[in-house]
Amino acid sequence: MRSPNPSLEVCVLSRTRATDGVDRRSLRRAAAVATSLSALIATSIVAGPATASDAALSCALGRTDAHHSEGVDGWNGSYTRPDRPLDAVMIYLAFPDSPPVTVPQVLARDYFPATSAFFERASYGKFRLRPHVHRSWVKMPRTSVAYGIQRDWDAGRRAAYLRDAVDAADPVVDFSRYDMVYFVADPDAPGVDSDATKVVNLSQPMYADDRELRRFVTVFEQSPPDRNVLAHETGHVFDLPDLYHRPQNGKGDWDTYVGDWDLMGSQFGLAPDPFAWHKWKLGWIADNQVDCADVVTRSTMHSLRQLSAPREPRSQRRPRLLVVRTGPDSALAIEARAAGGNDRALCSDGVLVYRVRSETPSGSGPVRVLDGHPATGACWGTSVYPPLADAPLGVGESMDVHQDGVRVRVQVTGRSSDGDWAVKIGRGGGP
Repeated sequence: MRSPNPSLEVCVLSRTRATDGVDRRSLRRAAAVATSLSALIATSIVAGPATASDAALSCALGRTDAHHSEGVDGWNGSYTRPDRPLDAVMIYLAFPDSPPVTVPQVLARDYFPATSAFFERASYGKFRLRPHVHRSWVKMPRTSVAYGIQRDWDAGRRAAYLRDAVDAADPVVDFSRYDMVYFVADPDAPGVDSDATKVVNLSQPMYADDRELRRFVTVFEQSPPDRNVLAHETGHVFDLPDLYHRPQNGKGDWDTYVGDWDLMGSQFGLAPDPFAWHKWKLGWIADNQVDCADVVTRSTMHSLRQLSAPREPRSQRRPRLLVVRTGPDSALAIEARAAGGNDRALCSDGVLVYRVRSETPSGSGPVRVLDGHPATGACWGTSVYPPLADAPLGVGESMDVHQDGVRVRVQVTGRSSDGDWAVKIGRGGGP
C-alpha cells in the first residue's frame, strides 16, 4: 500500500446546523475557510482524461483545465459519472478515546435514504445511489484527538487518518465491490470537528482489494448532520464545483454568487435542485432537452419545461434548459424553477437566468445567478441570501444582459396551461 498524498477538494459550506429563525448568513460567516487553503486547492486537481459526452450542441461549452470545469463537451475520466446505478460503502470509524454509544445502522439514517432520494429526484430516476452501510464499527488505532481533525487540516495528519482508515477497514470490507467510499467518524468522539467534512483527492492512489482508491468522502458531522451535506459532498465526487463565494479573510457573505439556487451553492438553500446546466453535464438532461438560441440575427421564441417536472417519455421530451453562447468559454443559461421535488421549499418561482464560465475554477464563481428584481429580496429569515431569493423573472418581465460583448434580452411572455414558460430571446439594449 502506498503512502497517500491527499489534497483537499473545495467543498463544505457551513458546518453549523441552521435552526428556525437563525440568520443563515451568520452561520456561513462562522464557518469561513482560511484563505491559506487557496494555494492548496490550486494543486489539488488529479488530472484525468476527457471522454466524449452526448453534448454536441453549438452552445455546449468546452471543458477546460479549471478545477471542476463547467464545460459540458467532455467528461473528466478521473471522476465517476452518475449516469448509472453506483454502489457506495459507508464505513463508520470508532476511536480508542470514545467508545461508540450506538450502532452504524442507526447513525446512517441521518443520510439515507434522504441522499439517495435527492439524487433520484434530481436525475429523474436516471441515477441511483445504492448505500451499503458496514454494520459494525471499524476501530481506528489512534485516538480521535491524535489526528488533529479540523477544517484547515495538517496534510500529514490527514494522510495518517486515511491510511489508518483504509488499513483498519481492509480486513472486513471488500473495496472492490464499491464505486464510492464514505468514511464517517463517530460523531461523539471528542476530536471530531464537523468543519472538517470534505472530499479528499489523492495525487497518488492507495490500493485495497485490487482497487485503486483516489477519492474519499470524509464525514465528521454531528448527529443529526447539516441538511444535504452528504449530497453536496457527493456532488464533488461527480466533478461538480463549489458555487458559493469564499469571502476574503472569511469576512463577508458566502452566498452572493447563487444564493439558494443549487445544492453546490448552499446545503441550506431553499431551492437545492442542481442547475439544469449541471444536469446536462451529468447526463440527466439530454441534448434534445437543451435549446440553443442565437441573438445575432433575430429574436426567437422558446418554451421551457419547469426543472422539477416529472420525467417524460423520450418521444415527448421538451426543453428544460435554454442557452445563449456568449463566448468561447461563456454562456447565458436560462431555466424555469417552480415549487416541487427538491425545490418544494422554493421561495419564488419563475425563469432563472445565470452566467456560466467554463474556465473559472470551483469556488471562484463559475456560475452566477442574475437578479431579476435587484431592488428587492424575499424570504428573509429562511433564505441563505434574500437578495437572490426572488431572482426569477415572472410573466411580463424582462432582463437585459451584457456579457463578453454580447447583448441579450430575456423576456418572459407567458405560461401554458400545463406550466411551461414562454421565453423570448433577442438582442439586448443599452450601451
